[in-house]
Amino acid sequence: MMDPVFVLVRPQMGENIGAAARAMWNFGLDRMRIVSPRDGWPNPRAAALASGAGRLLDNAVLCDSLAEAVADCRTVYATTARPRGLTKPVLTPEEAMADARRRAAAGQKVAVLFGPERSGLENEDVARASAIITVPVNPEFFSLNLAQCVLLMAYEYGRHELPRGEEAPAEPASALELEKLGDHWEERLDEAGFFFPAEKASGMKLVLRNMWPRLMLTRSDVQMLHGALRQLLRGKS
Repeated sequence: MMDPVFVLVRPQMGENIGAAARAMWNFGLDRMRIVSPRDGWPNPRAAALASGAGRLLDNAVLCDSLAEAVADCRTVYATTARPRGLTKPVLTPEEAMADARRRAAAGQKVAVLFGPERSGLENEDVARASAIITVPVNPEFFSLNLAQCVLLMAYEYGRHELPRGEEAPAEPASALELEKLGDHWEERLDEAGFFFPAEKASGMKLVLRNMWPRLMLTRSDVQMLHGALRQLLRGKS
């Protein structure tokens, strides 16, 4: 079984990266990817805070973009405390990590996204996720430290076991396959003049980009949608 990838998106402080690595290793998780860290990579402050989890940092994968970081993943969960206005399943940490373990047991690659310390994930980041994870914390003080959030997700993942005899879900499309599907439809809809008026085009594209991972499409679904679009275009020629 391949355990989930924890993706730190634009983390700001090396100390928080190190503490996150330590939290992951407390529960036997060692697959970290880091997207555009503010202070560069490697970071000696991260190593200092990682304590005995230095090997995890040595093997961490540095990525230039979130799309690159999740390209091989089938299901992506985004941790966020703020309302987003994006229609997606909203799960508790318990629900999300139980689902993640079922998918991992079926051989699927899953990822959990964690945003930068100051502002969290942007809408463009969340749009690439299949579901949102929201922690039921004090609404008057909902900010969690990066390492605290990582620790909570690692704990929830570690305590769930797959029930015997449970049927594995159908193989979903990877994030890269959804990215390409979104590119295909956006390009063709742009050519058809769908994104009108111009001042609303960026918002319409974000809504469309958000839709694909939310639908939990399988690989065969994606192939069908590509084929359907190509056939529609052939019918117009």
